[in-house]
Parts: sequence; structure tokens; C-alpha cells
Amino acid sequence: MSVPDIPLAIIGPTAAGKSALAMAIAAVDDRVELISADSMQVYRGMDIGTAKPSRDEQAAVPHHLIDILDPWDAYTVSQFVVDVDRVTADIRSRGKIPVMVGGTGLYVRSIVDDMEIPPQFPDVKAELEADPDTDGMHRRLAELDPVGAERMDSNNRRRVIRALEVTVGSGRPFSSFGPGMDRYKPSRVNQIACDRPRPSLDERIHRRYDVQMERGFLEEVRAVASHPNGMSANARQALGYKELLGHIEGGQPLEMALDIAKQRTRRFVRRQHSWFRRDPRIEWFDLDAVDVGHVVERVLPLLQ
Repeated sequence: MSVPDIPLAIIGPTAAGKSALAMAIAAVDDRVELISADSMQVYRGMDIGTAKPSRDEQAAVPHHLIDILDPWDAYTVSQFVVDVDRVTADIRSRGKIPVMVGGTGLYVRSIVDDMEIPPQFPDVKAELEADPDTDGMHRRLAELDPVGAERMDSNNRRRVIRALEVTVGSGRPFSSFGPGMDRYKPSRVNQIACDRPRPSLDERIHRRYDVQMERGFLEEVRAVASHPNGMSANARQALGYKELLGHIEGGQPLEMALDIAKQRTRRFVRRQHSWFRRDPRIEWFDLDAVDVGHVVERVLPLLQ
């Protein structure tokens, strides 16, 4: 499968302003349709905590790969690649322009570089999931694939298991799949990254959580978790949801859960920076220093 015909990807860390920039671009060029590269916005019912575009925004500009699964469903990078290829073909068939927007680094890279997606090894995965020692599995991964282990949070059980599953099952390091995570070949997908100074991002993260709680984030998590089918391991790892589940299911004080969520999100933003900053093909814009209109003018010529 070749790289989908996408001229522009709007990327960057959480809370930097990617969605607002994407909507501003679409307001100027009505041919634009947006493809989400957010691993949690695929889930129905997980709206507030994932900062999903509002109904009005989705009515104004077509959005794709949002609300395509239930929270108990599994979703993989491999499926994302297939879905993006299908959606891009549909958008192009109608004479429209697909623009990808999101901050899930592996999703973005899988499209930009037509990455080789590692296969699945169900038996190995089942054995790993039976092991409660996530830290121990991360140490094992560090021995087998130090590059892959360094790129993930040792507490992110889902990612640790996936990386170890592939490494053990395939006999080659998880980080070796694709063109090479440290090789950045030419790509027809132009990447524009939104950013802000760290104190500004931290403030925006904290304010976002406060607003989300006012809008009913806790009630949303309670409703999703109370469904008879529950939540998939992937969905339970979503920023904010994991911590509020600790309050709902584990009795952790709400204020403490929110503090942990904010801390975890700040750490996640640092990892996003590290991931995206390695790619020399990305053009960065500090949205605290540069007007959004300036960025729109810069990217409009790319929409071909």
C-alpha cells in the first residue's frame, strides 16, 4: 500500500491548537476535509475527555475517523492505515482535499512514511497479558529492544505489551519495523506542527481539564465504564479517563486523580515533543508568537 494522497498533516503536542488551526484552514478553503490521527477520538461516547470536535464543528467541516468504534473495541495502527487509505480515496473521488490532524505520533508516521506495520502474535500477547509486572516486562523489552523501550513510558502497559509481543513473536526488535524510526525519507505529506512554550502548554492543559470537568467529564467516564461491555485496554489508557477510572473504580480522591491526570498529560506532551522534534521534515509554528492567520497563509499553497 502506497502513501495516501494527503498533502498536509497538522501535528504537534496536546493542547497546542491543532484543531483550531485545521478549522481555520478549512474556513478559507472549503475543499478541505479532516482526517483524525487521534487514537482515542475513534471511540463513541468519549467526547469531552478526548477534546473531540463539537457537533457544530463536525457539521461545518467533514471529519473522518471519529466515532467509528465503541469503547470496548480494539483498534490498531494497521487498521488505521487501512481506514486512512479508504477515506482518502473517497475524499479525492469527490474532488475534495484530505488534511490529517492529530497528535498520535505513530499514527502520523505510519501514513507519512508508509511504515511496515508489525504483525500480531495472539499467543505471545495472551501470555504477556497474564503477567501483572509491567515494569518487569519493560525491563525485558529494554534488554531485547533498548531503542523501543526508551521511546515509551514504562507504565504504559498496553504499549509495553505490544512492543514485547512483536519483539518476541517476530524475533526482531519492535523498533526495527518500517523504514527505520531514525530515517526520514522524502514524503509527499507536508507536516506542520503547532507548538507553544512549555509554561503556556502546561497552563492550557490545566485549564482544559478544568473546563472538561465543568462540562461533565466525570459523568462521561462513569457512563462509558458502566456499559456491560466495559472498555478496551486501549480506551482505558486514554489521558484523563485512566485517572478518573481510578476515582470511580478504585476510590481515589477526585482531586488527586485530576492532579495525576494533569501530571501524566504534561509528561505525554514532553514525549510528543521528543517524538516529533526528531523529524527534520516538520515545520514548526509557535502559536503564542505567530498569528494563526499567518500559518494559514503559509499552508494554503500546499493544498494541491
